[in-house]
Amino acid sequence: MVVGGGIGGIQASLDLVGMGYRVYLVDSGPSIGGVMGQLDKTFPTNDCSMCILSPKLVEVGANKNIQLYTLTDVTGVEGVPGNFKVSVRVRPRFVDIEKCTGCGLCSENCRVKVKDPYNANLSRVPLIRVPFPQAVPGAAFIDPAKCLHFRAGKCGNCKEECQSGAVDYEQKERAQVIEVGSIVLATGYKPFDAHARAEYGYGVYDNVITSLEFERMLAANGPTGGRVARRSDGGPVKKLAFIQCVGSRDSSTGNTYCSSVCCMYATKQSVIAKEHERAIEPTVFFIDMRAYGKGFEEYYQKAKNEHGVRYVRCLASYAKELQPGKSMLISYVDPDGGVFEEEFDLVVLSVGIEPDTARLSETFGVELDRHGFVDSDMFVSVETSREGIYVCGAVESPKDIPDTVVQASASAGMASGAMCSRKGELIENVSYPPERDVAGEAPRIGMVVCRCGTNIGGVVDVPAVVEYAKALPGVAIAEERLYACSQDAQVWIRELIREHRLNRLLVASCTPRTHQPLFRETVRAAGLNKYLFEMANIREHCSWVHMGFPDEATEKAKYLVKMGVWKVALSEPLSEGVSPVTPRALVVGGGAAGMMAALQLADAGFMTYLLEKTAELGGNMRHIKKTIEGGDVAGKLKELEQRVLSHKNIELFLSAQVESVDGFVGKFHTTVDTPGGVVELDHGIVVVATGGLEYVPLKDEYGWGAHDRVITQTELERRLDENPSSLAHVRNTVMIQCVGSRNDQRPYCSKICCGTAIKNAVSLKKLNPRSLVNVCYRDIRAYGLKEEYYRSARDMGVNFIRFEKDRPPAVSQVSSDLLVHVADMNIRGEEIALTPDLVVLSCGIVANPDALELASKLKVPLTTDGFFLEAHVKLRPVEFATDGVFVAGLAHYPKTITESLTQACAAAARAETILSKPDVVTDGVVAVVSEEVCSGCGQCVALCGFEAITLDEERGVAVVNRSLCKGCGACSAACTSGANRLLGFKPEQIFAQIKAACGNL
Repeated sequence: MVVGGGIGGIQASLDLVGMGYRVYLVDSGPSIGGVMGQLDKTFPTNDCSMCILSPKLVEVGANKNIQLYTLTDVTGVEGVPGNFKVSVRVRPRFVDIEKCTGCGLCSENCRVKVKDPYNANLSRVPLIRVPFPQAVPGAAFIDPAKCLHFRAGKCGNCKEECQSGAVDYEQKERAQVIEVGSIVLATGYKPFDAHARAEYGYGVYDNVITSLEFERMLAANGPTGGRVARRSDGGPVKKLAFIQCVGSRDSSTGNTYCSSVCCMYATKQSVIAKEHERAIEPTVFFIDMRAYGKGFEEYYQKAKNEHGVRYVRCLASYAKELQPGKSMLISYVDPDGGVFEEEFDLVVLSVGIEPDTARLSETFGVELDRHGFVDSDMFVSVETSREGIYVCGAVESPKDIPDTVVQASASAGMASGAMCSRKGELIENVSYPPERDVAGEAPRIGMVVCRCGTNIGGVVDVPAVVEYAKALPGVAIAEERLYACSQDAQVWIRELIREHRLNRLLVASCTPRTHQPLFRETVRAAGLNKYLFEMANIREHCSWVHMGFPDEATEKAKYLVKMGVWKVALSEPLSEGVSPVTPRALVVGGGAAGMMAALQLADAGFMTYLLEKTAELGGNMRHIKKTIEGGDVAGKLKELEQRVLSHKNIELFLSAQVESVDGFVGKFHTTVDTPGGVVELDHGIVVVATGGLEYVPLKDEYGWGAHDRVITQTELERRLDENPSSLAHVRNTVMIQCVGSRNDQRPYCSKICCGTAIKNAVSLKKLNPRSLVNVCYRDIRAYGLKEEYYRSARDMGVNFIRFEKDRPPAVSQVSSDLLVHVADMNIRGEEIALTPDLVVLSCGIVANPDALELASKLKVPLTTDGFFLEAHVKLRPVEFATDGVFVAGLAHYPKTITESLTQACAAAARAETILSKPDVVTDGVVAVVSEEVCSGCGQCVALCGFEAITLDEERGVAVVNRSLCKGCGACSAACTSGANRLLGFKPEQIFAQIKAACGNL
């Protein structure tokens, strides 16, 4: 059972189903989607949040192996792992989900209007309604506490108007007991109540709003249609203020932790606001800029340097209204000590994350930490205090979407442990109607144009495009939809195909990268071959890039639709291939992440090959003695090593190197060079866990190499553990942050350095409470619950000195003494001189230089910084675009040991979804060679980046391995004889598109 239907619960559910388990997904609300469903965009890619979430919502709703319980509360849990009995209370919806068509007639005739929680209560909606356009389930619901029929018996409009008879006033609350093997808690969080910070005037002044309210204002389907406006009078906003840490890092509210996401979402909202209206001038009032995640620092720098977002380091004192319903005045003290008052049109409070766990501990029998978050294991953050119950997302601690998705997959993997013996028993296989033979039929094309709220409809004249499409040859019907990707739209499209005997479908909407699989499944479910489908991208290729030119964008949209129609008219049914899966795994890298991934896969029953290039396991874990929380790293390392060495399903290769990798998902073949000779391995998946390295300072960088009293944090930690008496004489220590990170060569944040410095600074103070410890920093990035340790260090007397990037500390030697000069920005940039006994450099993490060669062998990409590049930063954070290859640990990006171990569990879980199946299906869009025409020149063989084409020397023709082919078309484009063709992209189709595009030129 998965409890909570946000992105964490959704991912955990889909992963568990992929491993072969039936899932009960329980949510207390009327639909799934959580907070991510309310977001406009996501950082750092600015992806439309609903656009990347909606396919997953539909996938859950359509999956026969996920039983969805909405408006449902868990009331008790009894039993043991593998045999839990979960009591639930299902509240009545008063609408039959099976009968409701989502037509909206009930809403149109409802007499009661209420605040809309989906729009953060900024708008009013009918009491009976579908929660939001893409909601799953896509059925209406009634809140009886506000309904006239239930309160006074005065109304029944919705029941009278419902043509499908879905409204049912007689539904009753019911209790049920569900038997499950494991439980995953993914109940999310609640935003901090900004009323508690009265000095900012929330709830008093209309033009002070919360970050979630502003997010809805930015959204195309929000209360203002994406227009940034004053809440008081709808007037334009020029000066926009964000006040950070509202309800976070705040002892007055009891929320002393950092909420982890606020710095980045304020930055994102500033950027998006300027994209909506270039005249807007955003100002972010902040304490520390905690841009610690992958791509975050670069996003922050771009916002500041390219988008013109202004950042003021301070904690705003108060906000007050200058004149009723008009401008706000913010008072603040800048870093130089100046007191200022500045006028703004709109003030956004960046509210923090609070645990929503009032009854969680009592209901599920799990322990909570002092803040109310679910207390988790110090090393594997998805394990709770109760065996068999796991946790993911912000209910465990404040975190963003990628970390939530990682935890979700990890929790699914851990949850499967108690149920391995029952895998596949309750699964219902997907079935489709017979595929209709359309051979010989003239094209009857269905055309659907999506408005995507105002993402498309706010720029492109959608009705005009629809009318244009109706007149195109072969188009039998053209319609528009508000959101073509919603669950109800998929049902509508299926009926459209059947009703009008359509034999092809074209959807003009957003990117096929995220939505093509969704629509293909819909086409197949309607009885057509899934490749009789085409998409025209009129969002990324049109409305988003031409938002200031609506007339031109509309004309371009017509051209894109015409090109799509002419191409799909020539489409033919394609067949997919099936390849058996080799149920074995290869893990490359024997550090923390590699060992954990191998153990998870081995525990799941899969033979796992673990390769380590050195002579011993452990990697960077050998150099770390304890975590900031006090976890015994050496003890954990010993435990992992012993488990690996004794596991019957793990074959370990030390001092081993990958020589070559051939094959494809489900059927890889790897050659490994070992001390005992070359070994050939066959396996179905690969997990990359090759780690990273500590940055080695340049000669004389901060005195490195010139003075033996200039050391790294790693060396200091070793001395603290092995020989603390050697540090007894140290009376004055200076730590310097961001060494090798956040510079022009390596612009990213290494994430772990601040926590390591705090940990070691506290250890020094405990060793000698009278010693001086000064930490020279740019921003203290003690995200999440690590803020507690930062606060503790300050309380113990650790001094923090802030410096700017262009004025770093200078280390020199005078006689036998070290001297550190630093401009302390906390005291107006005044230069101070420190005479430390020890200078400790907080060195960042750099990518493993071996990554480039391995990436080439696996055909996976790297970032510009040399780390492995995942398929999608938000929703596919542990996998590559190359199917069957996964990543974990420092190979992916700098992270803590706990984060590495958790990500390893996630990678293993995602891999298990492949290994658990007998075979994999390969795409129908592949290259084919006409042997009668092929000249055997070999040009296509040389061009193929996936080694999918070989030359049959005997017959003198090229041969395509469709399992390896990725459908890129390079071979087809280069073939001089015309023998090589890409299915789905025949020359006739391409020429037709060109003709459609150029016809009027």
